[in-house]
Amino acid sequence: MATQYGTQMGRLRNTLPVDLPMAGDIHGRVRVFNEKVVLAAQPTSDIVEVARLPKGARVLYGIVNSTVSLGSSTLAIGIAGNTGKYRAGAVFTAVDTPTLFAPAAVAGEALTAEEIVILTIGAAALPATGTLRVMLFYTLD
Repeated sequence: MATQYGTQMGRLRNTLPVDLPMAGDIHGRVRVFNEKVVLAAQPTSDIVEVARLPKGARVLYGIVNSTVSLGSSTLAIGIAGNTGKYRAGAVFTAVDTPTLFAPAAVAGEALTAEEIVILTIGAAALPATGTLRVMLFYTLD
């Protein structure tokens, strides 16, 4: 039976001198951008800024949570020019149920520039009352 290695373990175990991975890849501190959005019937023509991530940040995952069902509204989480970068547009009807998101293609990859993360509202306006929480967990160092 052969031993296989992931990228970081291969660097640690199979190179001399050891090719140390970036701190964001191993043993990095996890940080969070924790945003609260007060729901107030925001229309589909609006976007909501929910995070400012620094250059070099590696988004690990996000959590979306709401005190109310968003009904037929859809939410995409991303950036200008790629509104579904972190979560494709979808309904969110789970009340008080933290829901993870992070496409494998972007999770853990270092940002090449600062990003302003936005919510893009689709299909219908958001509810008139309630609280939406968006948290982005990342490592930087």
